[in-house]
Amino acid sequence: MTAHIDFFFDLSSPWTRLAFGNIRPALDGLDYEITWRPFLVGGVFNAVNPSVYESRKPENAARLARSFGWLREWAELAGVAMNFPSEHHPVKSVHAMRFCCALENDQQALERFAGAAFEAYFTDGRNLDDPAVLAAIADEIGMDGAALTEQAGTQPVKDRLRANTEEAIERGAYGSPTLFVSGPGERAERMYFGNDQLPLVRHRVTAIG
Repeated sequence: MTAHIDFFFDLSSPWTRLAFGNIRPALDGLDYEITWRPFLVGGVFNAVNPSVYESRKPENAARLARSFGWLREWAELAGVAMNFPSEHHPVKSVHAMRFCCALENDQQALERFAGAAFEAYFTDGRNLDDPAVLAAIADEIGMDGAALTEQAGTQPVKDRLRANTEEAIERGAYGSPTLFVSGPGERAERMYFGNDQLPLVRHRVTAIG
């Protein structure tokens, strides 16, 4: 049986950058399908997880530094660059996630763009809050950046990002990435959070198959 994964993601999240790069290798050889679901993690934090903002206060600097150290170790293990935090951190991701929502109906295109955008932000330190940068990233992978910019600014795309974010919250998400795994005909789904839970995702997908 084919397992289904809804992968809710925000391009600003370093842990999501890791999970995005690790998910397919982690599930190698298994029967699964992924639906990439762009959402706005800031909207999730505001609604159900405001403690994230507390963790960024100066008095928590030592704890945050340890977290960044673990992040770099995870990146080394995954074989991906992690030049983080950059001068743009914490980046506002609303423009970037609207670009992703504009591509959501074409899942292959969305995966390609998201991969290029993760690389642009976490390897090259480019500013994903700048629509011109986002358009350039699209152009660099053979898409029409100007057309995508125009589409990302339309009301239906803005509404879609809002709806995706609200859906993720309703389903229990509290950060990025959030993965929901289910099997054919299953009424109950299982939720997983973060890069470090990918072994659990593999275990669940294996059980479904």
